[in-house]
Formats: sequence, C-alpha cells, structure tokens
Amino acid sequence: HVLGDQGHEGDLAFEILFLDLARDRNGAVDVAERQRENLDELRREDRRGCCDASSPLLHLGFRLAKDLSPRLAEEQPKPERTYDPSRDRSDHDRITGMAFSPDGRWLAYGFQETPHRGVLRLCRVPNGKPQAITKAVLRDLRPSFDPQGQYLYFLSYRDFDPVYDSMHFELGFPRGMRPCLVTLRKNQRSPFVRQGAKAAGAGKRKGKQPDKPPRVVVDLEGIEDRVLPFPVADGRYGQIRGIKGGVMYTSYPVEGALNHSPMGGAGPRATLECFRFEEQKRETLVSGLSSFEVSADGRTMAYRAGRRLRVVKAGEKPDDKAEREGPGRRSGWVDLSRLRVSVDPGLEWQQMFVESWRLMRDHFWVEDMSGVDWGAVRKRYQPLVERVACRSEFSDLVWETQGELGTSHCYEMGGDYRPRPRYDIGLLGVDLAYDRRRDGYRITRVIRGDPSDTGASSPLAAPGMGVKRGDLVLAVNGQRVTRDTPPQALLVHQAGQEVELLLSGNRTVTVKTLRSEYRARYREWVNANRDWVHRRSRGRVGYVHVPDMGPGGFAEFHRQYLTEVDYDALIIDVRYNGGGHVSSLLLEKLARERVGWDVNRWGLPTPYPDDSPGGPMVALTNEQAGSDGDIFSHCFKLYELGPLVGRRTWGGVVGIWPRHTLVDGSLTTQPEFSFTFQDVGFGVENYGTEPDVDVDIAPHEHAAGKDPQLEKALAIVKALLKESPSLKPRLDGRPRLPLPKRLPRRAAGRSVKKR
Repeated sequence: HVLGDQGHEGDLAFEILFLDLARDRNGAVDVAERQRENLDELRREDRRGCCDASSPLLHLGFRLAKDLSPRLAEEQPKPERTYDPSRDRSDHDRITGMAFSPDGRWLAYGFQETPHRGVLRLCRVPNGKPQAITKAVLRDLRPSFDPQGQYLYFLSYRDFDPVYDSMHFELGFPRGMRPCLVTLRKNQRSPFVRQGAKAAGAGKRKGKQPDKPPRVVVDLEGIEDRVLPFPVADGRYGQIRGIKGGVMYTSYPVEGALNHSPMGGAGPRATLECFRFEEQKRETLVSGLSSFEVSADGRTMAYRAGRRLRVVKAGEKPDDKAEREGPGRRSGWVDLSRLRVSVDPGLEWQQMFVESWRLMRDHFWVEDMSGVDWGAVRKRYQPLVERVACRSEFSDLVWETQGELGTSHCYEMGGDYRPRPRYDIGLLGVDLAYDRRRDGYRITRVIRGDPSDTGASSPLAAPGMGVKRGDLVLAVNGQRVTRDTPPQALLVHQAGQEVELLLSGNRTVTVKTLRSEYRARYREWVNANRDWVHRRSRGRVGYVHVPDMGPGGFAEFHRQYLTEVDYDALIIDVRYNGGGHVSSLLLEKLARERVGWDVNRWGLPTPYPDDSPGGPMVALTNEQAGSDGDIFSHCFKLYELGPLVGRRTWGGVVGIWPRHTLVDGSLTTQPEFSFTFQDVGFGVENYGTEPDVDVDIAPHEHAAGKDPQLEKALAIVKALLKESPSLKPRLDGRPRLPLPKRLPRRAAGRSVKKR
C-alpha cells in the first residue's frame, strides 16, 4: 500500500494505492486499486474542526483506518458503540504527533486539554472513544509505538530543574524534556530493570520471526500510572521512534537565539541517540542531522543532514569511514543529483496559486474571512495566472490576492528564482565627501559603535589605525580615486575582504571591510541618544531603545536596561520597532513596582524587586513601530506606566506562524492570531495606537540632525520627576538592640528549681 498526496488544483487530498506486487516482465508494479480521500471534503463534513489543524490530521488517520482495516486485519470486531473519533479536537492547540500501533488497531496522539496541559490520548480504531493515558505535568507529545507492541514512547515536559541566568537575577528552564514510555499491558514489567537471563530470554522465540505485526493488547485500566521516564538527562528533544529492543531520539543543544532565523528551520544541529534496553545505556549514533524517519518494520532508518539524505540500519552506529564516502550502498548516502525534474512553470504557478489561496482559507484567524468573499477573490484573480510571465510577477499576484483581506502580515517570500552573482561592496563605516582641491574623499565621520563587538564599529576606528575626521582617502588597493571613481566603485566585490587604503600624509593602512554597516550605525545612534539624555538631564534620566520584539530586541533591551534602570527616570524608545513576540516579557519587567530595598553594610541599598524602575517613565513610538511594537505601545498606556510620545503606530497585530511552503520553496504566511484589547477591542489592527502626546519630525528637522520627539519625551519625564521624585530607601527607624546594662536580680527569698 502506498499513500501519497494528489491534490487537485491546489486542494489537499491523498490517494491510497493498493499495489499488485506481481511484477510484469519489465519489472513494473501494477496499481490494483486507487482510492482517493479529499481532505477538503472531510473538512466540509465537520465544520467544527476545520480551522484548528487538529481535525484534518485525525480525519485522515481515522478515515484511512476505516478504509484499510478490513484489508490489514484478519478480523475486525464490531464495536459496542458507534463513535466517530475523527471529531476529537482541542480548543487550545494542534494535535502534537500521531502514531498507529503496529497492527493498526490503535491510534495515539498528543492532545491539548488546557492552554498549558497536554496529554496523550489513545483509542481503538475505527470506532473507539479516545481516552487520556497520561497524567501530564505540563505537556506530553509525539507518541511512537514499540514495534513489538509492548510500549508507547513519547516526549514529555515534566522536569523542572531551574538554571540561574548569568546577566541578572532570573531563573529559567532551558531543558525540561525527557523521553518516557508507558507500558501497554498491566503485567508488563519496566524495561529499565534487568530481569535476568532467564526472564530476558523468555519472550524470545527461536527461528525466523514472522513478518506479520504483533497483535497489540492495551489494558486501559490504570494506564496513567504506568508512565516511566528514560534514565537519561533532561534536555531538549525533537523526535522519538521505537525500534526493536530500544528507541531512537534526537536531542538539541541549548543555544542562543540570535543566529537562528524563525523561518529557517532547525538546521542540521540535532544529535541522534539510541537507548537499548538490553545494555541499559545510551549511545550517540549521528551528529549534525536535521530529521530522521524509521521504516514500518523498524529495521531501516533514513536521516537528513541539511540537503543530504542517508539510509542506514536503524539503531546501529554508521561506519565513520563510510560516512565520508560518496553516495552508494556502503555509505548509505543517496545520490540526489540523479533526480531530474521537468517543470512547466505555467502549470506550477496555477497549482501554487490555488494552494496559497487554500492555505489562507484554512488558517486565517476567523472562518468568515472578516467578511471577505474568499471564493469570489479566487475567481477574480485566478484567470490572471495565465498571463504571468515570470516568477516575480507570480509573487506580485499572490500579494495582490492576499491583500484583498485587508489584514496585516500576509506575506509571500522566496521561491524558485535563478541564482544570481553577488558583488557586495566592502564598507568602511565612514561618511565621505569629495574634496575637489585634493581630488580625494575626505572622511567627515568615523562610525564608532562598539569596538568590542565585531562588525559594530568602523574598521578604521580600530586601535592603532589613527584615522580621524578630516583625513583623505586617496587610493584603494593601489587604484587612485577620482571624482568619477569614488572609493565605493573600487570596493565592489570586496565585502569582508582585506583592502589597502592610501590616506593623506602618505599613510597606508590595511583594514577588513564590513558587509553591513547597520549594526555600527545603529549602535552609534543609540549611544548618541543615550549620551544626550544623560547630559541634558544631568545624569538623572536613562535611555533604552528596543529595535524589535524578537531575540535581538530582547537582547538589546537587557543590554541597555540593566544599567539604565539605575537612573531616577527612564525613556523607553520603541520607534522603528520591527515587531516580534516578546513585548509581554519587557512590559512585565517595566511594570515591577519598587516596594523595598536590601540594605547591607558595605554598599548602597539595592531595590526590591530587582531591576524595578524607581521613577517615572516615558515611551517613544512612531509610525514605523509595528506588530508587537504596536502591542507594546498600546499596553504601555493600558498599564499606565507613563505617557506615550510620538506618532500613531503602524497598526498590524494579527500574528503569523511561518511554516507553509509552496512547491517551489516559497513561503506564504496566513494571519492566524488576532489581538483584542480590553479598551479598544480589535481596534489596533489597521489603525495603530495613538500617542498621548503627538510629536512629528519634520524633514528639515531630520536633515539638521534634530529629534523633537526625544526632546519632548525628556521634557515630560523631567517634569514628572519634579512632581513625583524617584523612590529612595527609608533608613530611619533602624533597629537598636543594645544589651541590658546588667542582668535583673533574683527576687529575695525565692529559690530556683533545678531541672
């Protein structure tokens, strides 16, 4: 039996092919029967679960079980009751993994019972009622059956071992997961306890084992109490699969988030490990892989490492020498260069257009598409696909189609574009102006961001360079600059390379150029704003800028906030904020109320709670602060943390989960997570949030280097400081506990009883 996708004009469908294994003289296999399941039809059958992404998964699983069970089992007992488990759904999250038992009689899946608690559910197919089989501490997910039908393996978030943060007072749980199993029969002993040679060999049969899968028996009574954790360290785990005599699972290192794109996937960072019950030990099989799958009989494994694919025996460590060999049976590497694909772009674009339309239909945050007739939109735009002449035109068409929803975050990006050469300009991190008299380019500004951060400062500002404002650049790599040949023209294709510069005074310096000046110029801009605020407030007001609400913005916030919070007042600048998802974490810290101090002998009192603001705050925002920057700006007002100064924000707060790629690799996004506020409801989307004090920056002010928004914010926070000075510790009434001058006398005539 072969299962494959066979969508018609973009609709999601699957075909089951029943193969006649009797090959003809050419070695071909005939398709004895073809059966089609259209998931869009299943979706229409059950309107309750059409958009939560759990129902289609269970729909498919149970529909296949109903259709295949008469063919895969010798007998199919009639159930006592009729129940359609394909209608099982969670109101809180998607189904987190699904697995059939080896005999196809049971289906296990991860089910979210509450917003924070997820359990495993198990049911008999095709008509059994689902039953929870684990008592989750937090979340149980990704089940996988033992090929022998004795255990059900899964991953579980149930280990709370906090780790202290290195930068500030905080505890977190960067690991927390552990592989677990549940015994399916009540008399099945723990595989983690050695049973002795006699017991261990009792279940083994001599001779060739039959290919027929074992009949799986499940004792549901008391099954929740039969969960056992694997004797391995808690960590970050991804997949788990059962094999004969053990399990294989992937683990991930605890890493920083700055260098990992949320749209780029995990990458080949996982480690494949195997735990065997007989040896009672863990073994590392493969490092640096992306994902893996195990064949139905548990004997063969295929794993992907980046763009490479390898097939080896399951549970065995591949030969290190063979790993370095080319494709072949010995190494197991699959020669993907043998694949040849013939693509008709016109037909491919037709399918991609309908699929992008369908993805929006199934994942948009509300089923009625905010009142837009989405079917009519398809009829209006689909005829234009025939007139598309290139890939970029198709991208434009998708953007225009999705734009009919009038909702933020409808993106299309990437795709099958021809690779083009890049000749990036090597950047010096300076501003230049042509000097006609000297026929050279005078340095008018050297970007000094943070020399300790590679790439965050001009290479000409490095120690020992001696380059200053007013110096002339006369030649690059021995080629003379002129009015018509500026340094940039001679730095083409020199990004990240070492170049030689001839400067005025007949000085020659060698520097490594930058690929981007963004970090250097951003850091200098923030430093200049902070220094200006400190200087104008006479050291009383701190300044923090948050560029986005992702990992980078989270890092920038703490890089600045942990020192600026020591000032009497704060300006929080979220202008040009690119959005993300961490606004609640930042607001939680800003909302801390200072109620006390820790007083010690050798230092000044420290506030309680830690890192709590001690005085008034003002937030800065503008029309280029969007998404989670919108949310931060609006909630800053809702929490009454202080005035909001600037311009009305972007107005896009329907979030996305980028994960759906089209056939040519392009990524489309669907607005899935709308946002409603206590005061304005859904009113921030397509409008933004209004500042308390509206201040714009006119073009002539920007050209002159002025920032009236920051000036206004400083004036407001200084006025607030006069009205409500920052909190200071109360040191009066300190306890005085002197010893008594002498012990009290014993009353005359009274005796003291001995004990």
